[in-house]
Amino acid sequence: MSTIQIFIDERFPAEKAIKKFKRLCDAYGIVKEYRARSEYKKPSVKMKEKLENADKRRRKNDGRTRSSKY
Repeated sequence: MSTIQIFIDERFPAEKAIKKFKRLCDAYGIVKEYRARSEYKKPSVKMKEKLENADKRRRKNDGRTRSSKY
């Protein structure tokens, strides 16, 4: 993990600096990682969620490929 730093000068508006910081946090996946670590999940629950997400992605991709064939 690297540290997120934003270099601004005194004329830079605070609102823009906050927006820039939030975008960087999203880009680095910090919020996603924080939510994943906020509560303990049993390994069986993690595996079940992983399989459900894979199935959802598979169904989504199958729909895209079928519609593009015709």
